[in-house]
Amino acid sequence: MASILKVDTIQDQSGNNIINENADTITIGASGDTITIPSGATLSNSGTLGSGMGKVLQVIQGTFTSTFNTTSTSYVATGISASITPFSTSSKILILCNYVADNLTADDQYGTIFRGATNLGGSTQDGLQRSNATTSGRLILNQSISYLDSPSSVSSLTYELYVKLGGSGNIQILGNATTCTIQLLEIAG
Repeated sequence: MASILKVDTIQDQSGNNIINENADTITIGASGDTITIPSGATLSNSGTLGSGMGKVLQVIQGTFTSTFNTTSTSYVATGISASITPFSTSSKILILCNYVADNLTADDQYGTIFRGATNLGGSTQDGLQRSNATTSGRLILNQSISYLDSPSSVSSLTYELYVKLGGSGNIQILGNATTCTIQLLEIAG
């Protein structure tokens, strides 16, 4: 025979409501409380997220304060990276990357974001960002890339800026002159 316990409120020893039910809405804790979910626990959602969809669940930022140089015509990692572990496989990750590129030879330059070994810009030449050289000589540009990724994962994911040249020359990423950043925002799906 199954046992059933029916209550509207569960309180801690100090009389604070820790679980409360009212009109089919269950509240766990109160504003300002810390709710700890043990390591290894699995949270599942059998219903809909309703108004929770589209909310920002977490924000991670990586900063880069060094200088990076490359003469490569193939994409290479810059060191501007950050890692995030999504809460749900339905979450999307909004990537916002801002950096300063000093193109010492004013050749075309390209930027893209990699998730692990996957180029989010696909196999196209341009990747996610392209700066066309229209003058000869040095060209310093503020660059930004934004991309909405659907990784379908709850594992740790690393996103990193990669750059390359369209021809011979040299690109410098100037993290020593201004802070370069990559921000990862988990959006509820």
